[in-house]
Amino acid sequence: MPRAQADVLAHGPEGHNTGIWTDTVGVLSVWFPLLLVASLAIGYLWLSLRERGRRGWPMHRIALYLFGSALIIFALSPGIDGYADRDFGGHMAQHLLLAMIAPLALVLAAPITLLLRQLPHRQARRLGRLLHTRFIRALSHPFLALVLTSGGLIALYFTPLYALSTEHDAVHIAVHAHLLASGLLFAWAIAGPDPSPGRASVRLRLVVLAVSIAIHSTVAQLIFAGLLVQVREPIAEMQAAGNLMYFGGDIAELLLAVALLLTWKTAPSSTRSGHRSSRARHERLARTATPEGA
Repeated sequence: MPRAQADVLAHGPEGHNTGIWTDTVGVLSVWFPLLLVASLAIGYLWLSLRERGRRGWPMHRIALYLFGSALIIFALSPGIDGYADRDFGGHMAQHLLLAMIAPLALVLAAPITLLLRQLPHRQARRLGRLLHTRFIRALSHPFLALVLTSGGLIALYFTPLYALSTEHDAVHIAVHAHLLASGLLFAWAIAGPDPSPGRASVRLRLVVLAVSIAIHSTVAQLIFAGLLVQVREPIAEMQAAGNLMYFGGDIAELLLAVALLLTWKTAPSSTRSGHRSSRARHERLARTATPEGA
């Protein structure tokens, strides 16, 4: 955990030397993400229970969302976050939870579909049009998701970024936010059951996933060997982190591949009449909002 956060949580005599502003920022940086994730989980639970009373909503999606939220809260809790900063193996475990396992659980819970079902018709149509914008279309492409996840991985361990994240609160928070956001985007682009504009073919998504696996495996081996990476930690911790990324990452990506195959649903409109209007398709999704694989 960065020094400012540690000082705020320590409650020792040296804590009195920090200013009110520093204390406030430190407390918010620790607890605000946890409260936000918990609030979103409560909101999802409330909407899903309402939907179960109307048209039904799968219990396994509720369980997945709560599980993913619990993993994020656990990974960002002060004790675990502090341990992750002291031990590089602990950091890698936190990395896997935030960037791979929790995002997959949240994405498979289909929160956008749930929101589309619960919103009034006009707002649901607006959300459907938003999903159709060029920005979202580009954002949801698997190649961009791959660049953000793998590029962030390379930047974190092959530049001074990791060292900076252990010393500065702002960098520390930004790294966590990127891990979670890019992980959510990658899981959505590869296997998300929620509506996605211009969904890439299963073959393309499998290719992107295979490239991601290769990059993760290479980075894990370089971390294990201490080659090229700009991480200066004890050898035992580097090896533990490398092993965890190698085997833990393989398991997480295997789960993602299984999720892709399970949520894949062949759409006749995409195979036989691929030039049908994407906008009309999303407006129809806004009205029915039935997730793939539901």
